[in-house]
Amino acid sequence: MKFTKMHGLGNSYIYVDVFEETLEEHELPRLARQVADKNKGIGSDGLILIGPSTHEDVKMQVFNADGSEAKNCGNGLRCTAKYAYEHGYVNKERFTIETLGGTMKATVHPDNTGQTVSLVTVDMGAPEFEWAQVPVKNSGQHELVLEAAGRSWQLMPVSMGNPHGVIFVDDTEQAPVEAAGAELETHEAFPEGANIEFVHMRRSDVMDFRVWERGSGITQACGTGACAAVAAAVAAGKSEKDKEVTVHLPGGDLYITWQSSGNILMTGNAEVICTGDYETRRASI
Repeated sequence: MKFTKMHGLGNSYIYVDVFEETLEEHELPRLARQVADKNKGIGSDGLILIGPSTHEDVKMQVFNADGSEAKNCGNGLRCTAKYAYEHGYVNKERFTIETLGGTMKATVHPDNTGQTVSLVTVDMGAPEFEWAQVPVKNSGQHELVLEAAGRSWQLMPVSMGNPHGVIFVDDTEQAPVEAAGAELETHEAFPEGANIEFVHMRRSDVMDFRVWERGSGITQACGTGACAAVAAAVAAGKSEKDKEVTVHLPGGDLYITWQSSGNILMTGNAEVICTGDYETRRASI
């Protein structure tokens, strides 16, 4: 199996071109666990397939490091857009990507040659705050307060096509991302699990951000999480619509704008790490 390893702000996945490769659907969770393993595989946050779509320009299918299928991935979208454009699967700078979480609109920003892309903007759609849509079990309370790592946490549930719980903190470096994130991800309040974001607002247009990703744990970046964090900041009165927010993630910066029209725009990098061949006939992990 030929693969390309790419990252968006350090959030790395193994990308497989299923325009060219044939993979068995039932083998994909196992394959994702194998390639993500840093000791016995390639090492990544998961597996992403790039292939044909029946109704959009290209399709992206995402599997987390634990083999579970994800509805969406913001950093993966940018890398998918870069790959599709550079490999000629699309011949325009604006195009659509099918995901399990819905259709995303991507805009690539080629260099002067018109051949290479390192910066991509994705229209991530509109955030959803209705608890039933995130989804969150509604216990009748107006605020979501959950116990984890020995203390109470107030979360703002947000869906960006996948579930998020945003927590505002005074210092992201001191936040117990692993201890609290792992417990909150699988809390019974989130029937489908959740990505847990820890956010500190430096200013209304700058935030620090750390994340515990559903199915992958601590990662360097989470594009949908950054969008959810900005949406939560606006909803909480900490920022404003139509204001570009610089999100400082461990892997680098994303630039997020929640437009008055409703949708969120995310701009950030997409980089190739390496390409290679992977032997898929290995014992199950």
